[in-house]
Amino acid sequence: MDLSGVTRGAVAGAAATAPMTLFMTLAHRALPMTERYPLPPRQVTERASERSGVELPRTEGRTLAVTLLAHFAYGAATGALYGSRPPAAVPKKTLAAAVDGALFGLVVWDVSYLGLLPALGLLPPATLHPWRRNALMISAHIVWGGSLGAILSLRDASHAFTREPARHQ
Repeated sequence: MDLSGVTRGAVAGAAATAPMTLFMTLAHRALPMTERYPLPPRQVTERASERSGVELPRTEGRTLAVTLLAHFAYGAATGALYGSRPPAAVPKKTLAAAVDGALFGLVVWDVSYLGLLPALGLLPPATLHPWRRNALMISAHIVWGGSLGAILSLRDASHAFTREPARHQ
């Protein structure tokens, strides 16, 4: 396993969580009022807190901070998985890397919302969520994954230009 790839993936995964979170926040406002209850990161944070016996802070601002910290940490962890692939398996061109990342984002949504989160008792399976909320979260994971792939591709491309050229003897 390429440890530098894991680290770069974690950093890119956390960074990709920013546009994802912005997208989720804006798209949430477009939902019908009956579907504007808290988004999954908040729901998962609250349920994990309840199940673990650890109380969330009593102020909304602090609860939001804990929720964002958990969301960005999950983005970093899943980004690390993406970054752990062998370098030969990672597309070099930015568009191809963004598409590859978006597909990975769909896998993350599938594993999380149909498997891991329901198995841990943190959310009901996606099959029980309203279709518009599923569409929002699927789209958000495409944004996250596409951003993840693009960030890694751009970082690798810029890094290639700053490397010391090979010396010929």
